[in-house]
Amino acid sequence: MTNRLSALLSGARFGKFASVGAVGAMFDLTVSSLLIVVFDVVGEVAKLAGAEVAIVVMFVINDRWTFADAGSDHLLAKVRRFVKSNLVRSGGLAVQVLVVRALREVPLTIPVAGVDLWQLIPLPIAIGASMFLNYVAESLFTWRIGAGSRHRDSR
Repeated sequence: MTNRLSALLSGARFGKFASVGAVGAMFDLTVSSLLIVVFDVVGEVAKLAGAEVAIVVMFVINDRWTFADAGSDHLLAKVRRFVKSNLVRSGGLAVQVLVVRALREVPLTIPVAGVDLWQLIPLPIAIGASMFLNYVAESLFTWRIGAGSRHRDSR
C-alpha cells in the first residue's frame, strides 16, 4: 500500500498527466469545434466524438510517457489498458457533467461585457474535478502503479 501511495503522490507523474490532459483538451475542443462548424454535427454528438479522440490521444501519450514504467508492451495488455482507460475517462466525463449541472444551479450572475461569466466558470472547475479523479483511477486501475508483481495482470 505504501508503494502505491508513494507512486500516486509522484509530482513528476502528476505533472506529466496534467500536461497530457492539456493536449487532450486541445484535441477535444478542436475536433468538437470542427464537427460543429464545418460538418454541422449536433453539439452533443460533436462533444462525444471530440472527447473520444482526446481519450485515445491521451491514452497513447500516457502509455508511452506518463506511465511508461507500468505495464508490458504486449498488444493484449495494451488493449486491456485502453479499455480500462476508456471506462475511467467515461466516469470522469460523467463527473464533469454533474459538476457543471450542479454549479449552474447556483443562482449567481457575473455579467462582463454582456456575457454571464458564471455560465463559463463551471467548465474549468469540472475539468479540474475530473482530472484528479482520472489521475487516481488511471494510476490505480489502468496502469496499476505501485502494485507488486503478484497483483498485476499479465501486461
